[in-house]
Amino acid sequence: MKALIQKRLKNQRGLTLIELLVVIVILGIIAAIAVPMVMGNQDKANKNTNAQNLQIYQDAVNRYYIDNAPLESSPGTTVPSGLVPTYINSIPKAKGCATDFVFTGNTTSATVSLAAGCLPD
Repeated sequence: MKALIQKRLKNQRGLTLIELLVVIVILGIIAAIAVPMVMGNQDKANKNTNAQNLQIYQDAVNRYYIDNAPLESSPGTTVPSGLVPTYINSIPKAKGCATDFVFTGNTTSATVSLAAGCLPD
């Protein structure tokens, strides 16, 4: 029995060209399906990250205005100096977006916004 197995293993030379081509075609089909799914998930993840960062930034601004209202002057688009690092560690950056978060405020309230294409639908 041992001699028969050794004889078969000795005569086996490897994979044929057809077998290799079939494997390559199967891997190509799997890659063609998987790559678009992964790329779409990255864009969706960036938009969800932006939505969460927007909420965190707005919450920090709201807490700042509750503690410090009314302000003596209108900051306009300038982030108040006491906001970082007391209320938020750093101002977040928008991911996968050409524009960044926009701060708009007056003496009693403020809002933070981001371009519509940068947020989930």
